[in-house]
Amino acid sequence: MATDFWSSSHYKRWIVDRATLLQARSDDLQYVDNPEHLAFLNIFFANLIAKLGKKLTLRQRVIATATVFFRRFYLKNSYCETDPFIVAAACCYVAAKAEESPVHIKNVVSDARAIFGEDYGIKSFPSDNSKLAEMEFYLVDELECDLAVFHPYRTLMTLCGKRGRPASEAEAGETDDESTEGKLPLSETAVQTAWFIINDTYRSELCLLYPPHMIAIAAIYLTLVFNTATRATIQTTSAHSVPGSSQHTQSDHSSRRSSRSASSSSKKHSQPPDPIGWMAGLNVSMSLVATIAQEIISLYALWDRYDEDAGKSSESAKATPSQRAVNPLRGMRARTAARSGSVLSGATGSSGDTPEAKDDAIPTDVVTPMFLVQLLLRMREARMADLAHPANGRPVAVNRMLERTQAAG
Repeated sequence: MATDFWSSSHYKRWIVDRATLLQARSDDLQYVDNPEHLAFLNIFFANLIAKLGKKLTLRQRVIATATVFFRRFYLKNSYCETDPFIVAAACCYVAAKAEESPVHIKNVVSDARAIFGEDYGIKSFPSDNSKLAEMEFYLVDELECDLAVFHPYRTLMTLCGKRGRPASEAEAGETDDESTEGKLPLSETAVQTAWFIINDTYRSELCLLYPPHMIAIAAIYLTLVFNTATRATIQTTSAHSVPGSSQHTQSDHSSRRSSRSASSSSKKHSQPPDPIGWMAGLNVSMSLVATIAQEIISLYALWDRYDEDAGKSSESAKATPSQRAVNPLRGMRARTAARSGSVLSGATGSSGDTPEAKDDAIPTDVVTPMFLVQLLLRMREARMADLAHPANGRPVAVNRMLERTQAAG
């Protein structure tokens, strides 16, 4: 395992460009009416992996690693030629091993069959443990044995000056920095908001496009804007910066000498840094941070059109408002469509803002999990038909290794 991100396989082999992502989905694009449906599949399978991981009592880091494995696998494979459900289960199984939180293969198979069957109507998931064990080898082979994954969580906690996180959450080669210099102290609520934003980024392909520390900085950037406390701090600082500089110029000049003598004694008790100045002082491309932040906002706009609880019981539907209210950016689609810049003025960090905002305008083009399941089945059937009866009359050979694993047990 590499001692730092820049010398790791994560950086050298698994940070790709958009052209590579588009090429990876070239076969799938032939079998969907709307290319946007493939983006919904990213949300669907991230939710599915998270649900299976929680059933297996896996830590969030393990779930995130499993999601990254799933994304990496489909950089080289297509949805229409594989069974993504057994791939998702294998990703959870391998990620638990890679993060030193192993689970028994029998538990993975039984829980996957229960969740996939009850929630998504997938009855073809194999009951034979050997099928998942065989898929494990194919998955590791496709990943080129690169099982070390770096996540944005550690960068978030380091930049916010938070200590006391479990050692298992630390990245390889990183240690706790006890000093608070260069840190941006945030409240627990603000840190939790940034943490949730990072969790949500795994529902997109951002983990394949950008280094984890850039995603963490973008999450902090969005938190500074959308969290109530941090936004109030920025507004207060901006309101007092200009008049204060002109009004007290002479007094500051006269007391400069005394302030120099007292600077050494007041360093330890200095006030928290200005959030805007702190962001500007980071040695990163702010244009790239803004780009990542915009992609995260676009993810939430897409996510608002995805109804995970469609067709489920009323008891599970009752949990939706509280779950959707966890992140202040959810439910902002109606506000962004109403006027430009309304996200910055309308979204807050309170738990009650999102449900009301979502009720402002209910989208008619809602995508449900059952629609995506049927879409995957149609894609697979159409692809197999094309491989069996191609235009040139010569049947195309399929990957028999994966085919054996995909067969129902």
